[in-house]
Amino acid sequence: MYRIALAACLLATPVLSAETKEQSCGYQAQVMSAVQQARLDKVKEADVATTIAASNPVWPDNYSAAIPQLAQFVYSQKMRDLRKNDLGAVLREQCIENWDQIQKMQKDLKN
Repeated sequence: MYRIALAACLLATPVLSAETKEQSCGYQAQVMSAVQQARLDKVKEADVATTIAASNPVWPDNYSAAIPQLAQFVYSQKMRDLRKNDLGAVLREQCIENWDQIQKMQKDLKN
């Protein structure tokens, strides 16, 4: 899961964002939860991004860039595991724990 969280964080957040880590990680968790819910609702993987966009999500647009990566992960999981686990909460926790490392990697990618 750490690899997925890191990929999503790198895709979704701009370097030196005005958002706090709690805000950014919260948005990322919302995206993950939306993808998980789409899977539970039996939305086809190819339709996840458009389905979520049609729901007018509350997160900033740049966070939607992570949807394809997160969908690959979520759709590879067994349905029983998705019913039992809150992937959004796990992502949020990992994002907050690894925030400094993620910010450094983003900065290094820009250079």
